[in-house]
Amino acid sequence: MDHGTVWLASASPRRRELLSQIGVAHEVCPVDIDESRLPGEAPRDFVRRLAVEKATRAWRDNAAAGGQPVLAADTVVVLGDVVFGKPADPADAVDILGRLSGRTHDVLTAVACMQEGERDVRLSASQVSFRPISPAEREAYVATGEPMDKAGAYAIQGRAAVFVERLEGSYSGVMGLPLFETAALLHAFGLPSFAPEPALP
Repeated sequence: MDHGTVWLASASPRRRELLSQIGVAHEVCPVDIDESRLPGEAPRDFVRRLAVEKATRAWRDNAAAGGQPVLAADTVVVLGDVVFGKPADPADAVDILGRLSGRTHDVLTAVACMQEGERDVRLSASQVSFRPISPAEREAYVATGEPMDKAGAYAIQGRAAVFVERLEGSYSGVMGLPLFETAALLHAFGLPSFAPEPALP
């Protein structure tokens, strides 16, 4: 593995695409952790903790021997005091979309980096406003299968874009990897991002 390569503690193709977008070479090492929220845990603390736990697990399981940094992220959708992760099943997805319909919710994405005992985490917070979504639209959208592995049961970069009336914050953060925070974090660890190909002579 090259010096500039990171381990990505995620199986998400969207996060891979976003890392590639800013020129970060990476290898995938997904991890499985308990993503239960602790009693009384604030949403921002919750998402930060999960990102750090994913990075720590990946470091221990895959990356420590090679010494390469690990990057991990976690995303949740927050409406009032309710935190939504990925839907449990299609019925849950329809219910989540019904709760978000016609309202503004927060999308929190934490990104963590770990290398040789050093660790840092950054948080992206965005607000997304949905237009009213009819029951038929919710059912039809869930039937596409798109929302089933997405926090809040929707993909802003997919068909759910037609539900979004307004976005304040980070588009890439809502997708699952805030590129501004990610690039700043990698830079702090001495890793380059956005490395254009050399110009041809």
